Amino acid sequence: MKNLIFIITGLLCLQTLAQIPATTPLSLSLEEAVALGLENNYSSIRSEKEVEKALSQKWEIISQGLPQINANVDYQNFLKQPVTLIPGEIAGGDPGTFVPVRFGTQQNLSATATWSQLIFDGSYIVGVQSARTLLQISKNAKTKTDLEVKKAVINAYGNVLMARESISILENNLENVTKNLNDTQKIFENGLAEEEDVEQLKITRLSLDNNLNRSRRMLEISYQLLNMAMGIPVERPVIPTDDLNTLALQFYDLQLLQESIPVEENIDVRIAENSAEAARIFVRLEKAKALPQLTGFLNYGTTGHSDAFTFFNEDQEYFQQSILGVSLNIPIFSSGMRNSRTKQMQFEYEQALLDLEETKNRVSLEIDAAKADYRFSLENYEAQQESLALAERIENKNQIKFFEGLASSFELSEAQRQLYTAQQNVLQAMLEVINAKVELENVLSTKTYSEKD
Repeated sequence: MKNLIFIITGLLCLQTLAQIPATTPLSLSLEEAVALGLENNYSSIRSEKEVEKALSQKWEIISQGLPQINANVDYQNFLKQPVTLIPGEIAGGDPGTFVPVRFGTQQNLSATATWSQLIFDGSYIVGVQSARTLLQISKNAKTKTDLEVKKAVINAYGNVLMARESISILENNLENVTKNLNDTQKIFENGLAEEEDVEQLKITRLSLDNNLNRSRRMLEISYQLLNMAMGIPVERPVIPTDDLNTLALQFYDLQLLQESIPVEENIDVRIAENSAEAARIFVRLEKAKALPQLTGFLNYGTTGHSDAFTFFNEDQEYFQQSILGVSLNIPIFSSGMRNSRTKQMQFEYEQALLDLEETKNRVSLEIDAAKADYRFSLENYEAQQESLALAERIENKNQIKFFEGLASSFELSEAQRQLYTAQQNVLQAMLEVINAKVELENVLSTKTYSEKD
């Protein structure tokens, strides 16, 4: 159902993208951005082309066992006809002499059509099986690519939201610190505050201003990375319509931690299984090359002869010929070459089985690690929210104490820095919840390729 939603959303996005001028900002939710990325991302398009190429290669192999018809037309004009010497006594001459003669006509025209049919070839049977396996490999690679594209788009989208939220928070903090600085400056001018209090707030403002400029630059880069992930020009203006906090809440899913899948259904394991199957088929292919090959053929042709170019005249005489036959090719001795190739393929098959076993163990570990990371991101998100609430109360109390003369500027500065750190930690925790869930969903995915994807 999710795939269908992504398809419909992607088609709507493509239609919208085609209709809206390139300079007009493109408003996209996260779901729309993912759908757009699956349709336009360069890696996704390349992997789809690989599937199409594998389909073409499959038919190429299958067609080798189907009837083949070839036609051939030859025209010859002997500018100098070849001379043959015959014994002189045949032509009435003296024994021991030779007479030069020319056989045939100066010009010849022949047309031949040949029908051939492969009757038996062990390599062909195995080749068809390998084509199916290679096609499945390309389909699984497409599925893997789509999962990676989805993750890349979500990560890039989250980074844009985080940079945008960070700018908003920094601007608000800068406004508050500037107000505090102005108030403290007036108090200092009236002799009720020390110069150090003013200088401490100036340091805080400079730090905020520097971080704000850096965040604005990072936001521009984040937008470009998002466009790259979606496969659209980097200069195309994009406006994310979701916000980071809402997405973090949407991606907060404790039930996901209880999900499990057979490790064989993981896409990496399926690709490794395909590779092992392909290696096994290549072993059979090398063995099949030692089997006889039987081919049938039917040939029909016509030939015309003339000393002048009269082949299109009505009275031109043509001579027909036809051949029906079979050809049997029996491999007998190859000086150990076929055996050597078979051994090489056998070693590759054994290596593929080792890779498959390693992949299963690695995926099992990845699933456990992804669950642990996701669980930590959820716990960290809750902890950082509590820390932020505490930091806000501490900063507010210190600000009141500072203007009442009960706290120093250093204490206020420390409380402010603690608050700013807590604010950034909450944003980072939100992003980690989103990214960790996507990572866990990828390793738990059992999605398969279909032409509708």
